[in-house]
Amino acid sequence: MQASPQGFGAAAHAGLCAATADVVCFLDADGSLDPQQLPRVACDVAAGRADLVLGRRRPTMRGVWPVHARLGNATVAWRLRRLGGAPVRDLGPMRAARRQALLDLNLTDRRFGYPLEMIVKAVKAGWLVSEVDVDYAPRVAGRSKVTGTVHGTVRTIHDMARVLRR
Repeated sequence: MQASPQGFGAAAHAGLCAATADVVCFLDADGSLDPQQLPRVACDVAAGRADLVLGRRRPTMRGVWPVHARLGNATVAWRLRRLGGAPVRDLGPMRAARRQALLDLNLTDRRFGYPLEMIVKAVKAGWLVSEVDVDYAPRVAGRSKVTGTVHGTVRTIHDMARVLRR
C-alpha cells in the first residue's frame, strides 16, 4: 500500500478535491487570518470579476510577520511580477478561485510550492489575478513550519525554487 503524500500542498489539494462548492477558499488555519474576511476575498471570483483573488496580508501589529519571511515573500512576488506578469505583492495565504478551474490547472506540487504553483499556472492560463487587503494577526496555534525553523525555511525555498524553474 502506497502512503498518502504529506505536506502543505497535499492537504490543500485534498481539500480542493473534497470540496463541492463552485468557489473555494484557502486560508492558513493558525489563527493569523480572520475567516470572516473570506467574503472579501471570494466576492470578485463569485461575481466573475476575477479568476483568482489573493488576500494581501496587512499586519495588525509590529512583529507579526518576521522580517526574513516578509523579504522572502517580497522577492518571490517581485519575480512573479517581473518575469511572469503576475500582479501580486503577496503570495496570499488567503485565496479564492473556482473549484473546477483550479482542478483544471493540474497542480502537482504537494509541498510548500503549491500556492506558488497555483499563481504561476493561473497567470500562464490567462486568468485574471487580483489582490485584496486582509488583516494579518499573530498566530494563535502552533509554530510555523515555514518561518518557525531554519529547516522549514530552507525546505520552502527549495520547493518554491523548483516551481519557479519549471
